[in-house]
Amino acid sequence: MSTVNVGDVFSMEDENGQEVEIEVLGLVHVEENEYAAVAFSEDVQDDSKEDIDVFFLRVEAEDELYEIEEDAEFERVSQAFQQLQEEAADDLN
Repeated sequence: MSTVNVGDVFSMEDENGQEVEIEVLGLVHVEENEYAAVAFSEDVQDDSKEDIDVFFLRVEAEDELYEIEEDAEFERVSQAFQQLQEEAADDLN
């Protein structure tokens, strides 16, 4: 079991080689793998009403986070997170 938790903040390099902080917004298991929905910490902390960009990373050994490179894997993970959101919304009603 991983030790990545919702609310954790990690540093990573962006496509320009700049170090950025990302925050874990949610976790889901899909086909025996764990995935984290993350967003840039700066966007999460911003109180504006604008939508934030959320992306998904695969959690691997030693709690390393990796980009999802295959479209089919991304689609499965995206659908799993969408289903979790819908279930959470239903629970609130």
